[in-house]
Amino acid sequence: MLLAWDKVISPLNCKGTVKDAWNWGTVSFEQDDTRLALDIAEQASLSLLAVRRAGFATGEFGKTLSDRGDTVSEGIIREIIRSNRPGDSVLSEEQLTDDLNRLNAERVWIVDPLDGSWEFGTEGNDEWAVHIALWSKQCVSTEATAGISVAVVALPAKEKVYTSFDSIESIHTAKSPMRVVVSASRPPGWISRLTDYLDLEIVPMGSAGVKAMEVVAGRADAYIHAGGQYEWDSAAPVGVALSCGLHASRINGAALNYNRADPYLPDILICNNAVASELLRVISEVCGQYES
Repeated sequence: MLLAWDKVISPLNCKGTVKDAWNWGTVSFEQDDTRLALDIAEQASLSLLAVRRAGFATGEFGKTLSDRGDTVSEGIIREIIRSNRPGDSVLSEEQLTDDLNRLNAERVWIVDPLDGSWEFGTEGNDEWAVHIALWSKQCVSTEATAGISVAVVALPAKEKVYTSFDSIESIHTAKSPMRVVVSASRPPGWISRLTDYLDLEIVPMGSAGVKAMEVVAGRADAYIHAGGQYEWDSAAPVGVALSCGLHASRINGAALNYNRADPYLPDILICNNAVASELLRVISEVCGQYES
């Protein structure tokens, strides 16, 4: 589901229930996880927008600015989770050490306080995101969710928020040529070879969350990545995509699993179900040739 920055609407038919997205007041422990996830995304997003405005105003750009944004957003996310869900574990890109006690936890928040650091530090670039996902042991047996019970992907500079709850199935007619979004900085080395088999338009973009939401919104047919990622890069985007009925897997078709001892998750395919089988077949053939 897509939330305009000040309203909650459906991204697909624009006829969903409309209400104030952020006017929920203070979130208490008793309030549900969906509301809490949205509150976390809101507070982190607003803090990042403020850091970015202040940085650009004083001539601060690039890694210095993105590092500052990461630190501020991480602190806000952890404080809200600690205050409202003290028994939950957290897996985050910015944590200094990975507390492996999370492997025995019933619930783990998998978060990326700032996805798209280079883009965040570049004035005029809106391709960065905040990822908030809640992994639940109760959902692990359900392949349709990859263990993700709640997911929010906020795109603050685009003033959009996508969620896994109250979703509408994302059904889009495949484009011709098929539009495939890839990393602007680390596209798969073999990606151009897919055009030997398929009529493709390859579109480089920043942020895993931004690229995945292009597929959710129907502006792209597929998001393909094989340049290395971690669980926090894909957990929230996958949670949203699966809730909309899209295909999400490893590029070899294997299921995506989260809250593992090693959070490295090197590749991903999120796509329209209508093209999933064909893409998996061609990727397998091209990767086999590429590796040989």
